[in-house]
Amino acid sequence: MSSAARSIATLLIGTGALFLGNGLLQTLLPIRAQLEAFSTSAIGLMGAIYFAGFAVGCLVGPAAVKKVGHIRCFAGFAALAAAAMLVFPIAVNPLAWSILRGFTGLCLAVLYMVVESWLNDQSSNEVRGGVLSVYIIVSNVVTMGGQLMVNIDEPTGWLLFSLVAMLVGLSLVPLSLTDTAAPKPIATAELRIARLFRYSPAGFVGCLAVGMVEGAFWTLGPVFAQGRALPVAEIALFMGAFVAGGTLSQWPLGRLSDHVDRRWVMAGCSLGTVGTGLALAFLAPDSTALAFALACLHGAFMVPLYALCLAHANDYAPNERLVETSSGLLLVYAAGAVTGPLAIGPAMERFGPGGLFLAMAVILGLFALFLLARMLVRPIAAAGERVEFVPVPKTTPSVYALETDD
Repeated sequence: MSSAARSIATLLIGTGALFLGNGLLQTLLPIRAQLEAFSTSAIGLMGAIYFAGFAVGCLVGPAAVKKVGHIRCFAGFAALAAAAMLVFPIAVNPLAWSILRGFTGLCLAVLYMVVESWLNDQSSNEVRGGVLSVYIIVSNVVTMGGQLMVNIDEPTGWLLFSLVAMLVGLSLVPLSLTDTAAPKPIATAELRIARLFRYSPAGFVGCLAVGMVEGAFWTLGPVFAQGRALPVAEIALFMGAFVAGGTLSQWPLGRLSDHVDRRWVMAGCSLGTVGTGLALAFLAPDSTALAFALACLHGAFMVPLYALCLAHANDYAPNERLVETSSGLLLVYAAGAVTGPLAIGPAMERFGPGGLFLAMAVILGLFALFLLARMLVRPIAAAGERVEFVPVPKTTPSVYALETDD
């Protein structure tokens, strides 16, 4: 095995431990918060602050790496994140958990950024696409595995939080022991919101809308499942079915969008999410198998939307602005992910658990109408100007360098 291949494998092992721990925490926290009688609005606030912290981490991460280097930066933020995980079962109240959630979001953003920039540095143009594909598979499969780990112990105890801290700590081992030279400091892309909107109003609005619904789902999906009286084991399966559906559908829907007006595929996915969401909202409480099937379909329609919006925006952006466009739209997505849980949490308090999917249906239904209106005023991009669809994880701007050749 070449030194570059060893380095890439080492990085994937380290980031796999991170995704495993974060997948467990994503499912554990809403379940435990509900058991501790936190209000749905308080749980939504926790999710919003997490995504806000993640966005801040994306902004400050390059400066931190430039100051102390990749390995020291990863070690420091991994230690801070692991320590924060151990505070959750000690300080069980909404305010403390909101602060901790924002702090862990910041730490995880910096950790992902270090790994992704290092992956890009170690990948030649010939293998860059393959490395991105493996990274996506690792992130999705391992996150799903982390969600299922919530069954290891009762969520009311401390063991699961300790397990998350252990996984974050273990992610440090492969990177700290590597003999590969650290890459150059992370480059930062210029961000101009008005220019992003001008390139692609549909892509911009889509990333904002998808951020709102995905931020709400990741934060409040376990609360919905608890409200439907699913046991902890089935809550994990419900969330895992969503991830599985999204993982399986990204490539075929993306390839379809390469051959037709991408906005038709985006509108179809939006309306598919609306339909499956309404079915989940009015689902009978005892229809467990149907709930899993609908969650899988819901993920199959919703998860590809972000990458479709990104590809559509890049169809109209100049080639030299592709990384800047992708990085900027990730922050637009993060802004949506902050507002989504804040807005939809109260809807669940008013309309019950199904309020989550009702609100998501309204958001994506309006987005589908917006897409239809845009198709009337702007033609499809010329074939020579369109980019090839690439399914990308919603982690940090550094991952977008893996999309492009040097």
